[in-house]
Amino acid sequence: MPSGMTIVKRRVFVACASAAVVVASLITAGSRAPLRLAPKLDRALVEWSVRAERGEVRVLIQTRPGRAQAVSARLQPKAEWVRASSTPDLLVARLSRPILDDIAADGDVARLSIDGAVIGLAAKTTTAKSPAPGPTPSLLNQPLLETLGLVTPDGTGRRISPYIGRQIGVAIIDSGVSGNFIDLAQVTFYDFVNGGVPTQKFDNYGHGTHVSGLMASTGLTSFGAYQGVAPAAGVVMLRVLDANGNGYTSDVINAINFAVANKAALKIGVINLSLGHPIYEPAATDPLVQAVERAVANGIVVVVAAGNFGGDPATHVPAYAGITSPGNAPDAITVGAVETQQTATRSDDVVAWYSSRGPTWYDGYQKPDVVAPGSHLLSNIPLNSSIYTTYPGGVVSNQGSVPYFRMSGTSMAAPVVSGLVASMLEASQAHGGTLTPNAVKAILQYTAIPMAGADVLTQGAGMVNGGGALALAAAINPLAPTGAWWLTTAVTPSTTIAGASLAWGQRIVWGDRIVWGDQIYTNDPAWALRIVWGDRIVWGDRIIWGTSTVWDGNQAVWGARIIWGNSLLTIGADRIVWGDLSGLGIAPTSITWGNLERANGDLLPR
Repeated sequence: MPSGMTIVKRRVFVACASAAVVVASLITAGSRAPLRLAPKLDRALVEWSVRAERGEVRVLIQTRPGRAQAVSARLQPKAEWVRASSTPDLLVARLSRPILDDIAADGDVARLSIDGAVIGLAAKTTTAKSPAPGPTPSLLNQPLLETLGLVTPDGTGRRISPYIGRQIGVAIIDSGVSGNFIDLAQVTFYDFVNGGVPTQKFDNYGHGTHVSGLMASTGLTSFGAYQGVAPAAGVVMLRVLDANGNGYTSDVINAINFAVANKAALKIGVINLSLGHPIYEPAATDPLVQAVERAVANGIVVVVAAGNFGGDPATHVPAYAGITSPGNAPDAITVGAVETQQTATRSDDVVAWYSSRGPTWYDGYQKPDVVAPGSHLLSNIPLNSSIYTTYPGGVVSNQGSVPYFRMSGTSMAAPVVSGLVASMLEASQAHGGTLTPNAVKAILQYTAIPMAGADVLTQGAGMVNGGGALALAAAINPLAPTGAWWLTTAVTPSTTIAGASLAWGQRIVWGDRIVWGDQIYTNDPAWALRIVWGDRIVWGDRIIWGTSTVWDGNQAVWGARIIWGNSLLTIGADRIVWGDLSGLGIAPTSITWGNLERANGDLLPR
């Protein structure tokens, strides 16, 4: 074993939700769903088929290799409509209950998943606040860059590292971006709500503009106060959410595939997904997760919001197993949210009560991977957007057509990390190569600063450390031979933030193991493309198995229950609903999460 490397296996509980058991509990005596439906359907479709008497549902149809055209031809006379997806062997169709039964019996059909709604994972602040009069915006303190270790603590805003995302495109798959938002260096816009056409910039919901600003705002109109993490990065906006913040999984998949196909032309190095839906099936069969995995296999770093289901909305008692899809993608960087108390110091930071915790449903994967600032963050939002008009209390300044607005959620934490990743990729390209997605995730985890009082399923490897991640990325030569030492200069495993020297966690969460030591200082085979995070690999002379989850809490209870603190409570329609999907509003045409819970002045979509 290389010197300085230690592998520790934590206490492990294998969290397994047998699909057969779940389906059997839904398909009871007298139910309308024949048992032959069960093996091919995800949980949402099983639930819908049990309850549906009439109407139709949007379905993602995974066919046997090369059989999509034949299946489509058989469906055309029966279905309301059938469309080919940009994913090979995947169709999208709108089906009635009898046709769903028929297609499930088709031998050319491998799997059926609901084309469910995805939502932006943000919260809208509703505390009343009058916009300040006069020509100068009234700006609240936002020490985001300082708490990330990216700027000097003297108040000048001077960057410590020269890397700010130059020549790196970040595909933000969201609700769009305002055409009046002048604080972005470069924006390319495609509308996947309407088929993926290039169009003029707009954002009638507001979520995507806010996310884009946190990632890449130049800070021009805020006089530098609200500069994004990577102000030189290019934004490739792929619109998938409508004016109400809802979108279909199939559109997200098409947007991801577009980013992969146009990676070179648009210089896309990162995909940001501040959206998600409940986990309805194992990651291996989830079409959205598999789209994310393909993107990572093609060298794109995919950053995903963990979800806002980490606690009871009324009491804030912690809840486990609230990660949303595609945050359960093994190779994605899944990001939880931190409440920084609006200070630069790390000593008062806590993981936000709403930030989703692991393990993931069905697979029991360890998530999130890291956490980042996500509460009460300020960025721009369009005046004509749904969020602005519905929640005016979030406005900090109404100057101009794209005012400053306060929002919370793992949606806000994800672009913070995406900005860091863009800057890390720029740093690595200075050596003539590019870090792989696995290497980027390992660096983020290794340099992260663990938070006191939070377990691994709550914080992953800890809170991201931008200064440390950039320093390590800049020191690595990604062209070094496999197995060779790839540091070009020595690094000190600590970062000074707000005057305090903070030690890096120096740990990488790989499957059900935590790896401590200097493995990141070599170009290990684990960092190569197409190595699935958590899979069985060889680290030095040890074999690592990633078949279960790191777990510090109580044993997970699957089915119609979820862990809330130390007690087991049946979850009804007014909380996180995994066991009874009727609470998610499954309708004949789509799935919507329409209700909101208020907590600490924030409205969290659920």
